[in-house]
Amino acid sequence: MDELNAAQERKTRQQLVQVALGRQVADRLVRVARVFDSQTRSWIEDAEIVCHAGRVAFVGPRGSYTGDAADVVDRTHLAAVPGLGEIHKHIESSHLTPEWEAALVVPRGNTWTCEASHEFSNVVPDRTMDFWLAPRRAGSPLKIFPLPGSAVPPTAWEHGAHLDGTDQSRFLKQSLWAAGLDEVMDWPAVRDADNPAHDRLWSMIEATWDARAVVEGHAAGIRGLPNINAFAASGISSDHEAWTAEEAWDKLRRGLFVEIRIHTLPEIIGGLLERGLQDWSQLALTTDDRSASDTLALGATDHNVRLAIEAGLSADMAIQMVTINPARHMRLTPWVGTIAPGRFADFVLLSDLDRFDIAEVWADGQQVSRGKTYLPEVPEINWPEWATQTVNVGRALVADDFRVEAAPDRDTMNAAVLRPFHWTDDFLTEDLPVMDGAVQRDAANNITKFAIVDRYSGTGAVSKMFWKGCGPRDADTALACSMAHDKHNVWCVGSSDQAMADCVNALAEMGGGWVLIYRGKVTARVRYEIAGLMTCRSAAELHADMQALYEAGAQVDWMYEPSFHPKWLPGFPEKLAFATLTCSPWRWNLVAPSDHAPQGLVQVGTGETHPVVF
Repeated sequence: MDELNAAQERKTRQQLVQVALGRQVADRLVRVARVFDSQTRSWIEDAEIVCHAGRVAFVGPRGSYTGDAADVVDRTHLAAVPGLGEIHKHIESSHLTPEWEAALVVPRGNTWTCEASHEFSNVVPDRTMDFWLAPRRAGSPLKIFPLPGSAVPPTAWEHGAHLDGTDQSRFLKQSLWAAGLDEVMDWPAVRDADNPAHDRLWSMIEATWDARAVVEGHAAGIRGLPNINAFAASGISSDHEAWTAEEAWDKLRRGLFVEIRIHTLPEIIGGLLERGLQDWSQLALTTDDRSASDTLALGATDHNVRLAIEAGLSADMAIQMVTINPARHMRLTPWVGTIAPGRFADFVLLSDLDRFDIAEVWADGQQVSRGKTYLPEVPEINWPEWATQTVNVGRALVADDFRVEAAPDRDTMNAAVLRPFHWTDDFLTEDLPVMDGAVQRDAANNITKFAIVDRYSGTGAVSKMFWKGCGPRDADTALACSMAHDKHNVWCVGSSDQAMADCVNALAEMGGGWVLIYRGKVTARVRYEIAGLMTCRSAAELHADMQALYEAGAQVDWMYEPSFHPKWLPGFPEKLAFATLTCSPWRWNLVAPSDHAPQGLVQVGTGETHPVVF
């Protein structure tokens, strides 16, 4: 497969010149009903696509190619559009390794992905490029353009993995596959020179500019013209966190490239149409995070396209927003974004344009899917220990590791309490009972215990506090997971300290994933043995395990307070994996213990710390 370096590019393109001129026999000629030219938003009717060495060598009306091809394929009943691209995606959130991600998303039209790698990069930072390039080198048709993580660590108040400008320069020099810097999320550190992460982040931004690459952004909660102008002035180029049409409009008009997620896609597209937006070239559709189960049910980028069409966009415009628009923004047009000479020979063959029904997908000049069936063999990658041995708690935890000690001679203690998606300026304060010298949960008021376990240092460090409106009410029940955005330490929520210890120990022994203990017994496990974030198996197998987890979770009486946040739903609390985020607009949060915050409770915008009980 293409190494995508300058020397190989020279050889490949020298061949393509000769093929395009008819001087060298092409590998394949594919005849189609018509080809969508994403660059001009127009169609070439009754067209032919000439493929060689995995690239497009020639495109034109039928009969215009003057050379010969070793193989001629008739698809004159289907329309060809470029392979769809993900401008911003965390493959880790599918929980599949990238070769199995390809098997899931390629039949749904995705042939290239800009991988926002701060998830994997927080776990194994030095292997960022090695990991994402391995599947392509092994034969996977999915093109992955890694963007090493800026959020490593996510804030100055979290320790462990560390990437700076020197690392970013090295990554960008390593391969042409590297596209830029993953979403810059720690806006307080960019904005405030006294923030300890200020120099680290600016060094990464500077290194990215030095390579003429792209600095991606994350502007959650950044609204109002002073903040939006300041964000745009920083040189951060984009945002995928706009929630309303007004916010998207304001950010577009200040020069930001806006990447629309499906959560508010109808509102944003409808609102931009109402405002009479004429030039849609500064917008793309993005998936960001989507599990394998959701992709099986909904689709990949093809789902995003269908939603955009339903929201009022023309099919042609929607296709541009997942092909040429993201390719231009990410400076990848020499390779992807259009069916044109020199680009990868990736195209999606549609049986119905307006419904965006995919009949076949071609990648590297070969058919790789029929309907939803993936045709190639998934390459077998024996992932090394640096990818598989990443949960290093260091010892077996015991119940006392989760005990919250009370001050002497106290019957009650004040407790700093958080709740899922707690975006207010201060934590809650609750009066909790003391028993046997330890502060207790208060299930009657929906208060349980939440903990972060350091899975990198091998010290068995645990930070713990009380959270409201989440977790199990049943006795001796706990849930643990090694996916905890964005640092990805282990989180655990439980109704007893012993259940929490047992849950984390079972998870560490498994190498990462999910573990549920119900009334003292393990009732479900889901294995994420790669970086504690992904599994090396099919989407169908992972989906079956997740359904078993949800079924076991349905036995549990989960605490729930609907007034907290519309994202927070009753039932199995899967979204707790996102409740540990420390980027804007979060304020107070629980992180792993450190010298700065020994108990882990920190205001992530300012670095202020506070005892969990007082």
